[in-house]
Amino acid sequence: MAVRKVITLNDERLRQKAKKVKQFTPALKQLAEDMLETMRANQGVGLAGPQIGVMQRIFVAEIPASRSGTDEPHPQSGTSYILINPEIIQSADVLVEGREGCLSIPTWYGLVERPEWVEVRAQDLNGKKIKLKVDDLLARIFQHELDHLNGVLFIDHIKDREKLWQVLPEEETKEMTETAV
Repeated sequence: MAVRKVITLNDERLRQKAKKVKQFTPALKQLAEDMLETMRANQGVGLAGPQIGVMQRIFVAEIPASRSGTDEPHPQSGTSYILINPEIIQSADVLVEGREGCLSIPTWYGLVERPEWVEVRAQDLNGKKIKLKVDDLLARIFQHELDHLNGVLFIDHIKDREKLWQVLPEEETKEMTETAV
């Protein structure tokens, strides 16, 4: 396993649409392991292929137990997700606003409206079709990462400049209770 370099906003690959994964090989499994390690090393909760310069439709997600900022584990923690060729097949009509950040846009955060739940169809590392219905923070992470696969960033969803702010590294530990998505 290896921690890979996360590319940032000025890299044009973040604005490109990723290509469908067609071969489910040991190299894909290694990529997924590297992505999980990279996400954890950067204290993220999700990471998409394009964020490490891999233009394939794959993302990983995981909510650490300490995510809630208390001694209680986050109710959605404990599972690592690896989704290949994901697509949203259904979503809630109700939109909820929530804070987002991005490993590819360090120090910037914003309030983004997204459906409160989504149903996603994808494939696992063996190519087997899977379907997941997720809500709350996990739904937000899945939508954020799926956006990356389509060349969309969370800042694209923010129309009101008042809902976008920067937190400098020394302020991060005292002001932020959640890590970047």
